[in-house]
Amino acid sequence: MNADLRKRFLIILVVIIGCLAFLFPIQKRINLGLDLKGGMHLILRVENENLPTDTAKNDAVLRSMEVLRNRIDGLGVGETLIQRQGDNQILVQLPGVTDRNKALDMIGRVAHLEFHLVDTDPARLKEALAGNLPDGYELKKLKKEGGESILISKEVSLGGDAIKDAHVDFDRTGMQPKISLSFNDKGTKNFADLTTAHVNDRLAIVLDGEVLSAPNIHEPILTGTAEITGQFKFEEAGLLALALRTGSLPVPMKIEEERTIGPLLGKDSIESGIRATVLGGILIVVFMTIYYFVGGIIASVALVVNLLMILGSMGLINILMPDSQVTLTLPGIAGIILTLGMAVDANVLINERIREELDNGRPLSAAISTGYARAWSAILDTHVTSLIAAFFLFQFGSGPIKGFAVTLSTGLISSLFTSIFITRSIFNWLVAARIIKSLPMMHIFRKPQFNFLNKKYICFAISATIIIAGTINFLQKKESAYGIDFAGGQIQEFKFVQPVTADQIRTLLKQDKIENAVIQTFPNAPQNVIIRTSEDTHDRITAFFTNKMPENKFEVLRIEKVGPVVGQALRIKAIYAIVLALLGMLVYIGFRFKHFDFGFSAVVAIFHDVLITLALLFLLGRQVDLLVVTALLTITGYSINDAIIIYDRVRENVPKMRNKPLADVINESINQTLARTVLTTFMTTLSALSLYFVGGEVLNTFAVVLIRGFLFGTYSTVWIVSPLFLALHGKKKW
Repeated sequence: MNADLRKRFLIILVVIIGCLAFLFPIQKRINLGLDLKGGMHLILRVENENLPTDTAKNDAVLRSMEVLRNRIDGLGVGETLIQRQGDNQILVQLPGVTDRNKALDMIGRVAHLEFHLVDTDPARLKEALAGNLPDGYELKKLKKEGGESILISKEVSLGGDAIKDAHVDFDRTGMQPKISLSFNDKGTKNFADLTTAHVNDRLAIVLDGEVLSAPNIHEPILTGTAEITGQFKFEEAGLLALALRTGSLPVPMKIEEERTIGPLLGKDSIESGIRATVLGGILIVVFMTIYYFVGGIIASVALVVNLLMILGSMGLINILMPDSQVTLTLPGIAGIILTLGMAVDANVLINERIREELDNGRPLSAAISTGYARAWSAILDTHVTSLIAAFFLFQFGSGPIKGFAVTLSTGLISSLFTSIFITRSIFNWLVAARIIKSLPMMHIFRKPQFNFLNKKYICFAISATIIIAGTINFLQKKESAYGIDFAGGQIQEFKFVQPVTADQIRTLLKQDKIENAVIQTFPNAPQNVIIRTSEDTHDRITAFFTNKMPENKFEVLRIEKVGPVVGQALRIKAIYAIVLALLGMLVYIGFRFKHFDFGFSAVVAIFHDVLITLALLFLLGRQVDLLVVTALLTITGYSINDAIIIYDRVRENVPKMRNKPLADVINESINQTLARTVLTTFMTTLSALSLYFVGGEVLNTFAVVLIRGFLFGTYSTVWIVSPLFLALHGKKKW
């Protein structure tokens, strides 16, 4: 082995050892997203719009974050994430927290505690009940069932900032929980002065605008303690005491987005993701080995190292930047599977180039060297354009979608190393050691001579028909064409012990006057049901299932809720992501090929792929959500790859076929790259099929979009980009 090969294998060995070191122990190096381990993801909007100054608005957000952090720490939840987003939003992630009601009550409660004096004059109370409120007073009712009406002063006699501690206690019977308060030094003095000055008066204890109790002051209270009584349940009293201990929120907060994933769904998602990854990898390795023999085995080795580098890079990022929160999500697993499928593209391109050189009579060593050299520009361009799509996914996506973008990006970067450096090193070693003297490969096409451009009008008609039909279907559906990510609403997924049907669930919900619910069941999982409603109906539906189907126990797998404001914002972000990705690709391709005619044609074809995939999605009755947008951006990267490879060959053929019309050059180039096009489409589709069949219900629509998008991406490159480019370019020189 010569010195150059020794250096190459030393680098490869260092990379592999480094990736293994960064990866293990896996449970410490790889953070699982909430969709894999269960938990809650919340976007909270701080309602600070009415505060007088920008400083006050900013302080309200910062104070709210501090209060939330104290409350969550009080619950003992580990690895939480509390992060500001924009001017008035807070992201909260609670791993492992699946008691939705408890978490929402704890987070959303303002806990604004005040003490107000009560006007005990019966005549003034009677006047107030008649509608004549005296100045400086307001009419309230006690929280107790059938509670009396009382007249309280608007002036706050003592605020919640006087509280030092709050804990749950019990009354004398030992049966009814109460909350015992202790005041800080200033609060102790003020409370003593207040109770001394108002012996025999009543003092209302008001929490978040509700009067919990209004006891008589029998004597001055100098001890700095007080108690709140009411019809509390023990858990409710515990949460309230926690909220009072950690301080009140400066302003109310509204939950704009909620995603609660149960532990069972997280476990199922991990298992489904692993199965899909293993199945997709096995299918690709088997096919590559059968079709390319030695070249396929070398490519398969590169794919394994590629997977190792993706996971190792995630571990490295988490070591160097422990606060980066780079997590492996369910879409991230999908990104790994797709990266493996798309990484095959580079290896297919290299093997096909080597085959061409061998067919031209070059010796094996020269064929390998020239094959790599001629494949490099196309490989670089395809990876850069896919990285452009991944960049905009990361910029405009939410947490799980960012996870997809991260794995896709790291996979593409590592693919450059594995497909160019590692496979080349192995080829060179095998040739130098005389282990291989030839590279036998199967042929799917032997010098095809199809005339692709003469079918353009038929293809235009097919595309137009599908897009028009899908557009009509979309206009008929309107808002129902969107998932909750874009339209707002709530999705709940349940798993029952016994199978249930959509009609059975619909009949039950109508009894509870939940009319417009969209219900989805799955033939391969008849115990599972997904219910979509326009508002939060979780408590009603779970109570109804418990009462009406007591023999059929169920578990809540997930709850997702998106407010209309967030839905609209996500929809705008999705449009930005797609438009900016297309513009980025247009600029890059125009720069690289020095022909904006080609760049424009390619972007029009990508736009065609997006429209036709969406049209088929609408016709199939599926909805558009963030995962669908992720799949669409993945398709744009894939589609542009196909176009780049064909037109890289056009650029190469123009000098060789200078006396022939451009239409003949394009046709010849498509035929020369046809085997690579078919093989790559086949193997990326294999990856998507593994997601479709074993990736679980969450990724089902995602896989459907990818499968159709890959097929139409290939179709559009040949029958849309080529004739459009020919029409635009005309007789201009290449």
